[in-house]
Amino acid sequence: MSTEPETTEEAEPGPPDVTDAAETTDSGTEGAKAAPEVSEAKAELAAQKVERERIERRKAEKQGPIESGTKLSGQAADLLAAVRAVESGEKPAATVFGEPAPAPRRPAPEPVHRPQPTAPAADRAAAPAAPAPEAVDAVRRVLTAAGAPETLAPQIAAALGEAADARLREDPWQLLRVAGVRPDQADGFARALLGAECGPDDERRGRAVTGWLLEQAALAGHTALELPALTAALARQSVPDPGEAVQSSVAEGEALVFQDALDEPGAPARQERREDEEEDGEERPVRVLVGLERYALAEESLADGLARLINSVPKEDGPAEAWERAAAGARGSAAELIRAVAANGLVLHTGGHASLADPARLLHEAPGPGLRAWAVAHTDSGRDDFTALLTGLDVPDGPSGRPGRGSATVAGMLSGAEGPGRDSDGALDLDLLIVLDAPQLDVETAALLVESLPDGARLVLAGDPAVLWSAGPGRVFADLLSARVCPQVASRVPDPGPLGELVSGIGVGELNQVEAPGKEIVIVPVRDAGEAVHRTVQLVADSVPRAIGVPAEETVVITPGHGGAAGTRALNAALKQRLNPGPGRFGGFDPGDRIAYAPAPGRTLPGQVVKADADGLHLTCSGAPVVVPRERVEQSVRHGWALTAHQAAGGRWPAVVVVLPGDAAQALSRPWVYTAFSRAGRHLSVVHGVEQALPRAVAESAAKPRTTRLPALLRAQVPASG
Repeated sequence: MSTEPETTEEAEPGPPDVTDAAETTDSGTEGAKAAPEVSEAKAELAAQKVERERIERRKAEKQGPIESGTKLSGQAADLLAAVRAVESGEKPAATVFGEPAPAPRRPAPEPVHRPQPTAPAADRAAAPAAPAPEAVDAVRRVLTAAGAPETLAPQIAAALGEAADARLREDPWQLLRVAGVRPDQADGFARALLGAECGPDDERRGRAVTGWLLEQAALAGHTALELPALTAALARQSVPDPGEAVQSSVAEGEALVFQDALDEPGAPARQERREDEEEDGEERPVRVLVGLERYALAEESLADGLARLINSVPKEDGPAEAWERAAAGARGSAAELIRAVAANGLVLHTGGHASLADPARLLHEAPGPGLRAWAVAHTDSGRDDFTALLTGLDVPDGPSGRPGRGSATVAGMLSGAEGPGRDSDGALDLDLLIVLDAPQLDVETAALLVESLPDGARLVLAGDPAVLWSAGPGRVFADLLSARVCPQVASRVPDPGPLGELVSGIGVGELNQVEAPGKEIVIVPVRDAGEAVHRTVQLVADSVPRAIGVPAEETVVITPGHGGAAGTRALNAALKQRLNPGPGRFGGFDPGDRIAYAPAPGRTLPGQVVKADADGLHLTCSGAPVVVPRERVEQSVRHGWALTAHQAAGGRWPAVVVVLPGDAAQALSRPWVYTAFSRAGRHLSVVHGVEQALPRAVAESAAKPRTTRLPALLRAQVPASG
C-alpha cells in the first residue's frame, strides 16, 4: 500500500460548510451504474453558476428537509422532530440491542399471488396505498386534542390502519408504532389524553413497550429475544412488572413465546434420540425466546422449506451420467459444486468475488442434465456482473426448447418482473435456483424464495461469509453454515492481485501491508473530518480519474454512517457541489444528480435524476425509468455519490474511496472493513483518520451476534451432515 502525493499538491476548494447530522439507519444498495450526462440540463445549470453557488452554500447550511410545524414547542416539537429525523434519515430510530441496524426494517412483503404477473420496470416506484383522507382527519383531531403535532396524522393513520383514531384514543401508547417515536414521548402523549388515569403500571403501556422493544431488536437483526434480555430491557424502560408485561403481550397475541432446546456439542440431533430417553424424564436445557409473529412465521416457514429440500430426492430430467460429464468439464471447486448439486437438494457455496466462477460453471452445465436453471443476485449490478461471466460461454437451451438458464435479481424474480415465471401450481418454473450474495438474505426474503420453489427443485446458496449480514432480521447464510445440515463447498478460486490479497487477510483478521505497484491501493492520511471531506472530493473528481483512469461516475465513496462531519450527507453535499452543482430545484435534487432510491426500507436502487415535473422526480435506475411521487421524495431518495457499507453490499465498482474519519472508530468492525474494501474492482483509496483503530477492528471486532431460531428449527427436522 502507498500514499498518493498527487492529492496533496493541488489546491482544491474546501468542503462546504455542512450541518452535522446524526447517523441514520438506511437501506442496502443495489450497486451503482455510470451516470449518463444530461447535457441540456448541465448547460442550463452552467449559465446560472454564480447564483447556483450562492444558493448551494445556503442549502448546505440547512441540510435536510424543510421542517413543518416550526412554531411548535416543548414535547410536541420534540415528537415531531424525532419522527421527521427518522423519516428523513438524519437520525436512527432508538435502538437498545447493540448497534443500530443499517436499514430500517422493511414492511411485511406482499404475498406472492400465483400465478404472478410480470410488472413493468417503470412500476417499481408504485407508492403504497395512502390512508383515506377521512381517517387522517380523524387522527388529526386526536393529536390536536393532546397538543401533539397534527402533521404526524398520515403516518399514524397508515401505521394503525382502520379506525386509527379510536385505537389511539383507547390506547395512546399505540403511538409507538410510528417509526422514531420513543417511549418517553408516547408517555407524554398518553398523559395529555388520559390525565390522572395514566401511569407507568398501565397494562397498555407494558404491552406497547414490549412490542416496541421487539421492533428495535428486529432493527438490530434479531428475529427474537431471550426472555431475560427482554425483561431487563423492559425494566430499563420503567415497566414495573416486566414479566407481567410479556405475559400480557403473549395473551393478546402481540408476541409469541418459544422454547428451543439447546443441544450440547456432540449430542445427537433431536430426531435421533430414542423415545425411551424422553420417557425416562431426561431434561434437556432450553432457552425461552419471545418474538413478533411476523418473524416467527417467516423463520419457521423457512426452516420447513429448507428441510423439504434437504430431505427430498431432487428431480432428475436427464440421464445420471450427464452430471458426471458436467463435472468432468469443470475443474477444482466448480466440479465439486456440480457433484454436490447432483446429489442434494440444498448446497452452500462459499468464497470471495472470484468464486462466482463456480456457480457460473454450474449454471453453464445445468442444461446438460436437463435442468432449467436460474441465478439471482441481491442487486442489479450483481446480476449484471454474473451475466458477464457467462458471456463467453456457449449455453444451450434445455430440453424441448426450454431456456437452459437465466439471471435476475431476487426482488425481480419474486415480483415476477424478472425470471422464468411461474408454473400452473404457482411455483417458480425452474429446477435449479442459485442465490448469489446469500449473506444479504433476511429471513422473510429467504422464506419467500424457498416457498416459491417447486417440489424436487435444487437450491444453491452462494456468498462470502465474511461480509456484513443482511439489513433485515436474521442471519440465514451464517445460520445454515453453522447448522451443518447440508453439503458445503468452499471455493478454491482466490481473489486476484493486491486487492484480493488485502481483502483475504482482512477476512482472517489480519490487516497486511500489501505491495501495490500499480497503485491498486492508496492510503491518504487525514487529521480531521474536514480534511477527510476535502481529500475525498479531490480523489473522486481529479486524482483517481487522472492517475488510475477511472472516471468519477464509476467511483463510489463508502463511509461508516450518514451523520457526522464526514458522513454520507456531508460527503454528498461536497461531491454534488464539485461534480453537479445546482440549486436543488426539486427537493434538493437537480438533473444529473447521482442518487440512491429506496422503493422500500431495506432495498436501494442506484440511479440518476433525469427531471422533475408535476408527477414527481423522474429517475433512471439500472436503465429503467422510475417516477417517485412528490410526497415520497424526501423519505426515499438520497444523493448517492457516497454510501454506507450496507448500502454498498452486493455491488462492486471499478474504484472505491473508503472514508474513515476519526469519529468513526467505534463503528468499525471486521465485517464492515471487509465489505467496504472488497467493493473495489481495480482501485481502493482509504482516507485514513482512525490510526490504530482500523487494524484493531480487523483483528478484534467480529460480527455482532444476532439472536435467531433457524439453527434450532433445522436441527429439529434435519440430521447434521457432519
